Amino acid sequence: MKRPWDHKRIVEKFDAHRNEELAGPMEAYMKHQFPFLGIKSPLRKELLREQFAAYDLPLPEELFTEAWKLYHLPEREYQYAAIGLIEKMRKHLTTDNYSILRELIETKAWWDSVDSIAPTIVGHIVRKDRALGEQTMWEWANSDNLWVNRSAILHQLKYKGETDTDLLFKMIRRHADSHEFFIQKAIGWVLREYAKTNPQAVKTFVRENTLKPLSRREALKHIGND
Repeated sequence: MKRPWDHKRIVEKFDAHRNEELAGPMEAYMKHQFPFLGIKSPLRKELLREQFAAYDLPLPEELFTEAWKLYHLPEREYQYAAIGLIEKMRKHLTTDNYSILRELIETKAWWDSVDSIAPTIVGHIVRKDRALGEQTMWEWANSDNLWVNRSAILHQLKYKGETDTDLLFKMIRRHADSHEFFIQKAIGWVLREYAKTNPQAVKTFVRENTLKPLSRREALKHIGND
């Protein structure tokens, strides 16, 4: 029988696998934005799987309370664990969760957390009500927070044939002249991914719109510009 959920058990597991030799390079890779325990992704995911196997998940109404307990801890692996917990329980998420997910995105924000939340978690909720999702994502696209902007651009990253191209292209045009590296990169990434589904649409869009060189290069990386 599984035991009741306790986030402290994750803390114990992670702390037992602390590796200072690995922590330094991991912090450097993330431009010293956060301290690290030094637990690489495969081991971290395995430890989280062990937690899910041994302990009941939180009640849906307690999900974000429990996630924040992990997210507010200093080391970056705990933010990853919090996101992993939310993803594990994403079937319980609703359109009422946009505001708390936006708060999560804006807290300890960097590309690694944003790129885990936006396509997999936010994108999942948008699918539940595309009309409300389009309205909300457009609001996010017009935020003064670049990570919220990046999340809006990337929320359809995994949509393939379900991509709302009008919304996608409108968002890209909104930010096409951005000088922010992480916005330029997001534009290129989402176009490159959509090109796997509709390469001609991406080629046409790139040809007819002015993009930053980085965005253009990434968008056409695998399809060329002939």
